[in-house]
Amino acid sequence: MKRIPAFRPTIVLFMLFFLVCSGWPEAGSASEKKETRKVFVIPVSGTVDPGMAAFIERAHQEASKQEGALVILEINTFGGRVDSALQIVDTMLKFPKDRTIAYVSPKAISAGALIALSCGELVMTPGSTIGDVAPIMQSSEGPKELGEKFQSPIRAKFRALAERNGYPVPLVEAMVTKEKEVFEVKTADGTTRYLDSQHFEDLSENEKQEIMSKKTVVKKGELLTMHDTEALEYGFSMMTSDSIHALLNKLDIGAYKLTRIEETWSEAMVRLIDSIAPILMMIGLAGLYIEIKSPGFGLPGAVGVFCLTLVFLSQYLVGLANYTEFFILVAGIVLMGVEVFVLPGFGIAGFAGMILIVIGMVLAMQDFVVPDPSFPWQKELLAENGVRVLGAYVVAMIGGLAFIRYVMPRIPSSREGPYLTSSLKNARAETRETRMVHPGDTGVALTYLRPSGKAEINDEMFDVITENQYLEKDTPIKVIDIRGNRIIVDRKEPE
Repeated sequence: MKRIPAFRPTIVLFMLFFLVCSGWPEAGSASEKKETRKVFVIPVSGTVDPGMAAFIERAHQEASKQEGALVILEINTFGGRVDSALQIVDTMLKFPKDRTIAYVSPKAISAGALIALSCGELVMTPGSTIGDVAPIMQSSEGPKELGEKFQSPIRAKFRALAERNGYPVPLVEAMVTKEKEVFEVKTADGTTRYLDSQHFEDLSENEKQEIMSKKTVVKKGELLTMHDTEALEYGFSMMTSDSIHALLNKLDIGAYKLTRIEETWSEAMVRLIDSIAPILMMIGLAGLYIEIKSPGFGLPGAVGVFCLTLVFLSQYLVGLANYTEFFILVAGIVLMGVEVFVLPGFGIAGFAGMILIVIGMVLAMQDFVVPDPSFPWQKELLAENGVRVLGAYVVAMIGGLAFIRYVMPRIPSSREGPYLTSSLKNARAETRETRMVHPGDTGVALTYLRPSGKAEINDEMFDVITENQYLEKDTPIKVIDIRGNRIIVDRKEPE
């Protein structure tokens, strides 16, 4: 029988030792890597608007790429647009319930509360608040609370979120409607329930006899707004935490990697443009109006088109505007160009162009064309957008007229050379104008003078020009100077 050489067991032991030393650390490292959980923090700060909704959608797409990642909304807002808040809620509901946490620091008011309750869990910082979701709109008399027609669909959305996350439904509804009176009822078996006044009255006599204590939590005529201690007591908040890191340590999720998703510079720029959209529309419409009233296509028209383009692009990037609004705006600008370059005066083309621009800007500020009766705030949003655009148009007209009347005459019309070195002031030329029209003669404008046009003087029709001012058709005029073959006129003041 052959004997096994002594060195072979040594080799086997050496190989086992090598595998243990080289393989096990890799397995441990893989296990540790697997246990490291990805945590995304998404800030919800400032006014809730379409720009924020677009940002949250982009953050959702980024966080969804990491399987099992935890998403924390860091909320600090007084609210904003209902449609944008509902869009954010729909985005957050795409995440699994156990993977989202709303971290209120320091406030989630109005639309912010709706966004907070869309998450699976709620955590608040000490002294933070949540609630007060009554829908309001701005009127001539200031903020005005909308009625039951508007509260009902919002209350239904809150009720659905409460049932999904196990929050007391009557308390959630009391955030929206101040007519809700809510009681905290404790029974003999130690159960605590929250009932509104109607549900309390509907209790049977046997159920009422089992009640050990009854406390009013929300009085009629008040909206529920909770601080962190109340939210914890009423079953909304999971805990109170000073920071996100402290929150994650209390959850005991093990090793984690925290990633904060911030707005890009372009997203921040879009939100800034949206906030100053009325001002940009005023400047844009004023520039186009000035361009119509003055010959040629110059700086006012370029500035006008640039400002309106900025507004449209901001709405397009947040998903409110599309190709329909784009073609409407382009058609309006084309008609304005026809008015400037082809047709004299301010007629059908110019008026139709302005109407199309107004319609295009209104539609670009909302994600619907005709309001849906099941979403009553769409009607209010359409009215608000219409007022914003028409208000900008009226201010633009007034500003444009003021610019033409007071600013344009002060703008130097001189241009760089070359210049003639000899003077022609003693030269004379016999023309029809110098023979038949003299300074002091009067007449009437036959067309709009912007600043050039036609006028009737001494029963004859002449081409005339004003000194950088606009005169309406049929305006009485007076000849103030004859310069070469040009007749300079001004408005005739009543005697």
